[in-house]
Amino acid sequence: MSSDQSWKEKYFQELETAEHRTERWKAERNTLERMLVRTCLASEGQAPELDRLLARVRSDLRKNKVDVDSWKELQEQIDRQVALLDDVPAHNKNRPGFSAEVVPEPEPSARAEDETDSPDSAADAEDESQRLRIARRVGHLLGQLLTQVSLEPDAETKARNLQRALLSSDNWDELRDGLNQVADLIVAAVTRSQREFEGFLKRLDERLEVLQEHFSVQSSAQSGRQAAAEALDRNIREEIELVGRHIEASDDIQDLKQSVSRHLEFIGQAVGRFRVEETEREKMLSEQLLAVQEKVAVMEAHSEQMQGLVRKERERALTDLLTQLPNREAWQERLSFEFNRWKRYQYPLTVGVMDIDLFKRVNDSYGHKAGDRVLQLVAREIKNRLRNTDFAARFGGEEFVLLFPETRAEDALMVMDKLRSHISALPFHFGGNPVTITFSAGLTDFIPGDTEETVFDRADRALYSAKDAGRNCVRVSPTESQ
Repeated sequence: MSSDQSWKEKYFQELETAEHRTERWKAERNTLERMLVRTCLASEGQAPELDRLLARVRSDLRKNKVDVDSWKELQEQIDRQVALLDDVPAHNKNRPGFSAEVVPEPEPSARAEDETDSPDSAADAEDESQRLRIARRVGHLLGQLLTQVSLEPDAETKARNLQRALLSSDNWDELRDGLNQVADLIVAAVTRSQREFEGFLKRLDERLEVLQEHFSVQSSAQSGRQAAAEALDRNIREEIELVGRHIEASDDIQDLKQSVSRHLEFIGQAVGRFRVEETEREKMLSEQLLAVQEKVAVMEAHSEQMQGLVRKERERALTDLLTQLPNREAWQERLSFEFNRWKRYQYPLTVGVMDIDLFKRVNDSYGHKAGDRVLQLVAREIKNRLRNTDFAARFGGEEFVLLFPETRAEDALMVMDKLRSHISALPFHFGGNPVTITFSAGLTDFIPGDTEETVFDRADRALYSAKDAGRNCVRVSPTESQ
């Protein structure tokens, strides 16, 4: 009887252990399936045939229909596609229409010959191709630079010729010299701006000196006028005193009349001279005042011109050259302003981070010029479809940042979803091929205790959540747990 009890206990223990193993196996399988799905998503874009096979893997996992025999064959096909990818140059893997199935398998003898004779040449060819891509990229950037800055006529002609060489030449020595000249052109542009500003300061100093001279002349004229008035006053007082003494001392009426007449005549002459001198002084002062007004008007005109140039330079300093959106520095200024405003008034404030999906694939497949065009078009739609009170900037690369003042994240989500749907429906075409451009985004509200850094990190995490969810979507970061 005791042996039966011992047997039952062992049976139930084994049964319980088996159930634990089953649960652990299910958890491990679930983890492995999620990891496999994410690995498949991360591997997208290498080749259409490989994408099709990986899509089948994800489909079987979602439907929980994993047939071992079928998957063995599927694994062999994926292994074959991965092996073929290793034989294709990196810059050809993402070209439109590329399929690993159509890459011919080299003959054994040819493969051995290639492995022994051509590794260096293949590497050199890849390096040469990379150099040419860099030169073309610099050529495009140089063209954008020339639209934003002014150069001396000779320097601008040189820059245009240099741009054409960078965009068309295949001679690396020529391109290398051209790349070295780009730095000289940038220095020339900065130097010209500095010279213009120094010239303005010199002209301003000269005009200030002229004004100082005018003020000195006016001061002297005013002093002369005051001295003349004092002299006239003394003369009149002296003559009046003399008349009084003559009246007191004289007994002859006729002699007294002549004396008074002489003194009055002298006083009249003194007053006349004073009036003539005063007229001359007023005329001179009027001319000086007119000259000063003209100088001040010229200075005001130059000052307004320089203020306009300074404003333009500041706008350029805060504007992304490619997209014409505010840049990262402008973003930091606006974020600080809205953050301080939020702390004071506690109005709703939402921060967003958006990133163009699979942007590297566009650059690799169609070139950086196509990538630049995508950035410009996306930036244009952002500007056109956000409110005037909203703020958007290019944060770097294919990433943009947004501020929605007095807006909760749920309301900003509707705005971003409309923008996402609109951009994904735009008719992008490169090399005659239609290309769908999408973006992922993360949003979050400011909450008590937030700083500029914490709210940005939370929006960034929401962006990566959108990426993990399959891209082309917007996610709002939960704030109740913060």
